[in-house]
Amino acid sequence: MLLAPAWAWLLLFVAGPAAILGAIALADPDAGLPPFRLALSGAGFAPLVEDTYYLDALVTALRVAAVTAALCLLVAYPMAMGIARAAPGRRVLLLAALMLPFWTGFLLRVGAWIGLLRDEGWINGLLRGAGLIEAPLPMLYTEGAMLAGMVHAYLPFAVLPLFAALLRLDPTLEEAAADLGARPATVFVTVTLPATLPAALAAFLLVFIPAAGEFVIPDLMGPPEAQMVGRVLWQEFFQNRDWPVAAALALSLLVLLILPIRLFQRLEAR
Repeated sequence: MLLAPAWAWLLLFVAGPAAILGAIALADPDAGLPPFRLALSGAGFAPLVEDTYYLDALVTALRVAAVTAALCLLVAYPMAMGIARAAPGRRVLLLAALMLPFWTGFLLRVGAWIGLLRDEGWINGLLRGAGLIEAPLPMLYTEGAMLAGMVHAYLPFAVLPLFAALLRLDPTLEEAAADLGARPATVFVTVTLPATLPAALAAFLLVFIPAAGEFVIPDLMGPPEAQMVGRVLWQEFFQNRDWPVAAALALSLLVLLILPIRLFQRLEAR
């Protein structure tokens, strides 16, 4: 009885939508409303095999998600170490500062990045005011701008697992390594990193899984040629109105993400 609400939630909001997507993916496209006709032809999966456009979108999404997760880890480790080693009073303030962006709207944060990076934005204005450039630097609508926005959006998902692992780490281990003559970089590589590696893998997956299906940031900040799977899904659903192909593509992404999701669950159980 205690588990019944949880099972009902999963059936209603996870298994139910997945089953609907599966039925649409197997249907035939149609010009009416809804734009498909129930069948078992599997017409939605055929273009995914025949047209490399969809495969390229999946590969691009996975590549950008992996780069985003790796960059988040590079930034998150020093942040998590600084928060974990701060005094308890300051630690609360630092954690609050880390979570502060989540108290504002997602689109507002993306809009702030656009205001910083556009040709007439703050960064180009400061550079031109200092006499460092004459023409504005093209920063917006590039892969760098897209990655900056995604790292900023998903960074807390990487910091928090690392912070929890570093907080549990016995500081005497690092002190002993330093007393034996190890430099700070050696202490990190030989003591801190191995002890927090499961948390680092969990942080990587926590960023990678949602970033693979990201749509808003690549659409508003990324280059036009960055056809990630989220943007392609939107086009197929709302522009081309080819719901079977869109549903098949969504299911393909879900299948690709099952392995990292299961890996994250095993790391969380450990």
